[in-house]
Amino acid sequence: MPSITEARAGSTAMFGSIGRELESVGRDLQALRFGVYDDASKEVFMRYSLFAAASAVALMVAGGASAQTPADARLGDDIRGRLEEGDARTRGGDAYRYDDYRLNLRAGQRLEAEMTADDFDAYLEVYAEGSMRQSLASDDDSAGDMNARLRFTAPEAGVYIVRARTFSGMETGDYRLSLKERAAPRLPRPGRVAIGRDASGRLGANSAEDDDGNRYDAYTFRASAGERVKIDLESDDFDALLRVGRIVNGAFVQMAENDDGGSSLNARLVFTAPQDGEYLVRATSYDGSAQGSYRLALEQGPPAPTATPVAVGEETRGRLTPDSASSDSGAPADLYRFSGRAGQRIAATMKADGFDTFLELFDANHNSLASDDDSAGDLNSRLTHTLAEDGDYLIEARAFSSGEGPYTLKIEEIAPPPPPSAIAFSQTVEGELTSSDATDDDGRLYDAFVFSGSEGQRIQAVMRSGDFDAYLQLGQDEDDFSELASDDDGLGQGTDARLIFTLPASGDYVLRARSWSREAKGLYSLELTDLGGEPAPGSLLIGATVRGQLSERASITEEGVYFDAYRFKAKADEKLRFTLIASSFDAVVEVGEEKDGDYFELDTDDDSLSDTHARLSWTAPRDGTYVLRARSFSPNSTGDYVLITERQP
Repeated sequence: MPSITEARAGSTAMFGSIGRELESVGRDLQALRFGVYDDASKEVFMRYSLFAAASAVALMVAGGASAQTPADARLGDDIRGRLEEGDARTRGGDAYRYDDYRLNLRAGQRLEAEMTADDFDAYLEVYAEGSMRQSLASDDDSAGDMNARLRFTAPEAGVYIVRARTFSGMETGDYRLSLKERAAPRLPRPGRVAIGRDASGRLGANSAEDDDGNRYDAYTFRASAGERVKIDLESDDFDALLRVGRIVNGAFVQMAENDDGGSSLNARLVFTAPQDGEYLVRATSYDGSAQGSYRLALEQGPPAPTATPVAVGEETRGRLTPDSASSDSGAPADLYRFSGRAGQRIAATMKADGFDTFLELFDANHNSLASDDDSAGDLNSRLTHTLAEDGDYLIEARAFSSGEGPYTLKIEEIAPPPPPSAIAFSQTVEGELTSSDATDDDGRLYDAFVFSGSEGQRIQAVMRSGDFDAYLQLGQDEDDFSELASDDDGLGQGTDARLIFTLPASGDYVLRARSWSREAKGLYSLELTDLGGEPAPGSLLIGATVRGQLSERASITEEGVYFDAYRFKAKADEKLRFTLIASSFDAVVEVGEEKDGDYFELDTDDDSLSDTHARLSWTAPRDGTYVLRARSFSPNSTGDYVLITERQP
């Protein structure tokens, strides 16, 4: 059920839309009053204005369709549903229709949801109730054709939302949704393979399935504490994937995996056993559903390179030579050991002038945790990571492919990112990037700001600086920042940034204000603006003259070009002419169609009337509803315009 805040946001968006429609009507009536339109257009526009006003009132009565209360459902339900005009829909460029179902699940309970439809491409998602910003699982075509099958294991007891939707677009039609509980997977009896031996097998219908429905074959082997085992999985039929772990309390606990460590699409990993005991290899494919033959081979792994102790905060000088130890991938490498603690955030930086550096972080058992190639700029590496537990960790310093020579390595503790400062709509913040600010994973300084927004809301952030090239990022979850959008020079005025984005869900969002370059510091300003919801196309009657204005609240293309959109009806072979006149921007007029929520251009004109005015003569290919866009040629251009529509003889 939507919260009071979400309901208010939906109401605000709805009444804002109504207000804009009535404001448009008011401008038309004012134009009539002052004689802007000719007499032939007055009657047409009066009818249009009355129609628009009536439509606005009807919208006020009907309410919006941007959210809905989820229907209660249970495992075992077989639901016959229909997506239709009045259903909930998201907003923005990738809008879609959906129905939501509310489901109670126990911790570890396994859901299988299957959605079939003949009229549209089915898509399924699962969310935790109250956290609709990011789905926990999704599926498009696993049920064949354009039908969806989603498998999900609840991480904890609670209420989950199953969203039945179109893949994209505003299609309507019937669908069937089945919700059932999947039995816990039965662990197969594994084969056995000794170190120094190999085994051949075939992935197929008789192979086991893991929690996600991926086919695999299992093999056990024994290893002593500290023993290194090289494991190869080769296949000509599929992209091989290796997983190694142990069975703990009847469940498989993964300890290492590899996709392409071998040649071609074969997998190879070197596994270091943390203790004496029996371990399990899962031979599977990258896409989880492939079938075919394979060969699995185990042999003694190369001796681990001796790890040189280093301390966090120190800089180490080293040199790669032909006599350096080899990494598990076969490249010359030096290995270093340091001690860390749970929650500690470290940054390791490797610099060299003679080769392309590469860093990889491992736990004490040599399981890879993170890696980096060029984040320190040029051919240098910088790796940041938050340690999961107390203990020893390993850093491998090597060349990306090949190379020798001196290098420096520094491992340092960096402070966790500070909580973002609050920023409100219509507020301008005066800030400064200094050496004491937080740094991102690439080592760039940034300031972070948090704000709350609503689903479908368009926001604009503008960052200006005279000291550095401004760069803006928008994301979620500051503790583990996930970028949704970014901009460098979108303002079109030198090196200032402007980011316009339609929020996918209600909730908190984070803006990062930073520089394009790594070392830049200095003053900046940041302004956040609420642009409201995405403007809906207006209605256009052929024969009318429209006086409008492109502003920062107009619709905007991915290239940053503002436009106003109008829908009109035309019959097959009807000849029409559209003239767009503007004094403050280079006018462009274009005609297109909307299909499944996407816009497709049919014809366009830039300068047929003059250097900056457009005139398009166009013949409708078929009966239907079309969309006219009145826009500028260049990004960031605004101003008044006159649009004249007429039928040609």
